[in-house]
Amino acid sequence: MNNLSLLLEGFGAALTPYNLFFLVLGAVLGTAVGVLPGLGSSMAVALLLPITFSIDPTAAFIMFAAVYFGGLFGDSTAGILLNTPGQASAIASSLEGHRMAVNGRAATALATAAFGAFIGGLISTVIVVFFSPYLVVLATKFGPAEYFALAVFAFVAISSVVSESIIRGLGALAMGVAISLIGIDAPSGTERFTFGVPQLFDGVDIVVVTVGMLAVGEILHHIATRKLEVDKTEVEAKNARMSLADFKRAFPSYIRGTIAGAPFGMIPAGGSEVPTFLSYGNEKRLAKKRGQTDFGTTGSINGLAAPEAAGNATAGTAMGTLLAIGLPTSATAAILLAAFQQFGLQPGPLLFERSGDMVWTLLASLFLALVVLLALNLTLAPVWAKLLHIPNNYLYAGIAVLATLGVYAVGASVVDLLIMLGLGVLGFLMRMYSMPLAPLLIGVILGPLAEVELRRALTISGGDPAALVDSPITIGVYIFLALAIAVSVVQHLRNIKKDTSGRAPAIAKTEGTEGAVVEGER
Repeated sequence: MNNLSLLLEGFGAALTPYNLFFLVLGAVLGTAVGVLPGLGSSMAVALLLPITFSIDPTAAFIMFAAVYFGGLFGDSTAGILLNTPGQASAIASSLEGHRMAVNGRAATALATAAFGAFIGGLISTVIVVFFSPYLVVLATKFGPAEYFALAVFAFVAISSVVSESIIRGLGALAMGVAISLIGIDAPSGTERFTFGVPQLFDGVDIVVVTVGMLAVGEILHHIATRKLEVDKTEVEAKNARMSLADFKRAFPSYIRGTIAGAPFGMIPAGGSEVPTFLSYGNEKRLAKKRGQTDFGTTGSINGLAAPEAAGNATAGTAMGTLLAIGLPTSATAAILLAAFQQFGLQPGPLLFERSGDMVWTLLASLFLALVVLLALNLTLAPVWAKLLHIPNNYLYAGIAVLATLGVYAVGASVVDLLIMLGLGVLGFLMRMYSMPLAPLLIGVILGPLAEVELRRALTISGGDPAALVDSPITIGVYIFLALAIAVSVVQHLRNIKKDTSGRAPAIAKTEGTEGAVVEGER
């Protein structure tokens, strides 16, 4: 009850014209930057840091909070319409969202994403407000062995569940982990896979990897398959709202995604990328059980709703973890930590005592930002949908320019541009040979975390590998992982049996379809 009264006081402070102005400004800027390929909420917060020193600290952090959530809204918008998500956290949403867009349901997909982001963020913010003391207790139970177990679980689960082929999934994962090893090994100071190039000493930035694999790879794939002149699907503005039937279908996925995403904001396990992919894989598994045919073909609302809710749920609890114990669990949270320190504030339990008014105003502004972003994105959904009316040759040329500018803005390095091009070719080849992209991206994101925590666990135990399974949490994670692998193997064997029994007619059907497409393009 005390938290509720403090929150109401925070609403009173946040609902002033001065603070509301910066909240709306942050929502617009965050969404606008998030829409641009290669950029996202972390980039927006970083760019805004220098211009906030003349602003009242409370107003500055209110704007940062709106940018934080607004970037996530914008990331999914770019991914749905152009298949070029601004950040890795929107990749899973793009998989089904983009399929919906190219099949004439772009505005509906944007509305689905907007409601998912709102519901996930709302529930997670409620958790932060009323259960922040428990967040501290839960997060402190994780040590190096637990973090490593969680990373292994994400590696194997993504490679086996999201991928149609376990072998191809593990192969893509291995490539991602290899990319994550590029750079200077921190404990020993040894160069790894840098080939003497100084620009590689800090590794390959995730923005470079994401833009190269998704944006450039997609452009090359469209060129190679001669799809640049495909007619655009007409999208009417009236489709910018979800029907009641669509909302009823998506609502359980919203809840499942929120439940999956909220715990990941409390621990440094790769930000919101892992729960979004896990939510996507869970919805894919459920779709197969129900016999839903739109998943992976015309685009599934469930496959979009769950990852979107999971991503914002993770972002909400990540903010709570940052405020409660000073632990940044994502790249954007780390930048926000730097922002707090530049204002002379140190997040943690003492922050609530020393700057309680500012903290509760910030928490209240999270609720207000979600409402503003929902209204903003539902209103502008038809405008974003108009992007699909741009001819493909101009559209993908524009994506190439924006992607190049976004990557160059990260480090102002020509080497980054060359790496982006090389990864684009790799992404194109993976598409051509039906290798999944998600395991590679997860390997890049979680590879450093897994390595660091493994070395820490072995250092603490004096090199005893038994230390990796000496706690109830790690044992539980590995048991759950073993069960997930067993279920996945059984499902894949069943799919192989079905494909073998019906191979001849399936191939004939596919060949006929492809012939019709090629003939139409000619």
